[in-house]
Amino acid sequence: MNRPAKLLLAAAVLLVLAGIVVFLIARMRPLAMYAASGRRALRSAGLSKSVIASPVGPQTVFNGGTGPALVLLHGAGDQAASWSLVVPKLLPGRTLVIPDLAGHGDSAPEKGPLPVETLLAGLSAVLDETAPKEKVTIVGNSLGAWLACLWAREHPERVDRIVLVNGGPLTHVAEGLTLRPKDRFEARKTIEALRDPGSIRVPDFVLDDVVREAANGPIARLAAASEGMERYVLEGRLAELTVPVDVVWGTSDRMMPLSYAGRMLAVVPRARLTELPRCGHVPQQECPAAFGEALGKLLAGPAPDAPAEAVPNPVAVGEAAP
Repeated sequence: MNRPAKLLLAAAVLLVLAGIVVFLIARMRPLAMYAASGRRALRSAGLSKSVIASPVGPQTVFNGGTGPALVLLHGAGDQAASWSLVVPKLLPGRTLVIPDLAGHGDSAPEKGPLPVETLLAGLSAVLDETAPKEKVTIVGNSLGAWLACLWAREHPERVDRIVLVNGGPLTHVAEGLTLRPKDRFEARKTIEALRDPGSIRVPDFVLDDVVREAANGPIARLAAASEGMERYVLEGRLAELTVPVDVVWGTSDRMMPLSYAGRMLAVVPRARLTELPRCGHVPQQECPAAFGEALGKLLAGPAPDAPAEAVPNPVAVGEAAP
């Protein structure tokens, strides 16, 4: 075999080996692989990654674009890549600010309990740096929705409006479900409650990774600080939220059903509801086309200015699936 042939053969072997390694990593750590892909997508969309100093350690944020600031806050155990599928729809005409919440993704702290104070301190540092002199719109999913309410309540002069996506600051118990599954069976039960029954079934090897992450990741660290969270629950105090509130809800969510949204709408002074059929708890990932379309239309129009105002779903039901 001549030298060029040997080099080609060696290159082919290396490619095969690399492919095997990638396959094994994808099987063993699919959540990390998915997150890495989403973070690359954020950069490909034109966002830059930066690190901001904060009282709780360095905070990572993706931001870019021009125009009014739109802040996107992910849920518990997630990170900035949660929004990667809707960034192309939301970026034109806006400045996007998408942080890894404290203790999530690449944001500090790396270890220890994650009390709400830590999450709010990290978020304040990000917004003080990226949007210090303008009002922002905050879109929060799940835990991010809770934080959006808390931050807007503390800083109403800095918030134009908030959008709560399948989450909020009220108490809620989902019977028979847990965000810290101990085995594949519990993980399957929870994941299926978070998604529309018609969505693609999550493979078992992904569920195994969910169990691993739940034991040691941000959700476990949030749970370790649960005793101090009660004072941040706004049960009976949501009327103090003076900024306009849009509530966008994936109606297939059985972890936090539509009735939870109804409890918020009943007391928030300036609020309206947009329902997303055939979408679950994380619509920006499960049905990004429908969610992006609905959110884009809401942000392009005036903020809600009447109590519990309901609006028709702006996306046809047939378009709501991925």
